[in-house]
Amino acid sequence: MILRAARAEEAATLTALCTRSKRHWGYDKAFMARCAGSLAVPDGAIARGDVRVAVDDDGRPLGTAQLSPPFGDAIELDKLFVDPPAIGRGVGAALLRWAMDETRARGAKRLVILADPNAAPFYEKMGARFLRMAPSDAIPGRELPFYEVDLRGPQ
Repeated sequence: MILRAARAEEAATLTALCTRSKRHWGYDKAFMARCAGSLAVPDGAIARGDVRVAVDDDGRPLGTAQLSPPFGDAIELDKLFVDPPAIGRGVGAALLRWAMDETRARGAKRLVILADPNAAPFYEKMGARFLRMAPSDAIPGRELPFYEVDLRGPQ
């Protein structure tokens, strides 16, 4: 597996990967339609260097992660999705490590994560600290676990 910057021509492919990954958790068609906008990988984020893709030896995308622009002392993990056949193969961990390293390199002190409930055990295993439930950025009235990774300590 190789991590590299996403390419502009991959936006649709990575968006489809995010959709497959989200659907993997059994969400129905109506739910998926409501969160379609938040699953899209924007061209602008790719152009800014905010999107990383994990690829296999043949260059096929296995997963993707996107960081938000900084706010205050934090950067948000805007998305992290792994293609269902690659779940459990270390792709998500590699992408989260990239996100933490990149957040630190950009001078932020915290990586914050608004997580899908199905991904909460993964983030906790990776050292993220649960802060509270917070409003979904995609579905009004839905609350999601909100985490932070404090990047100020020794790594």
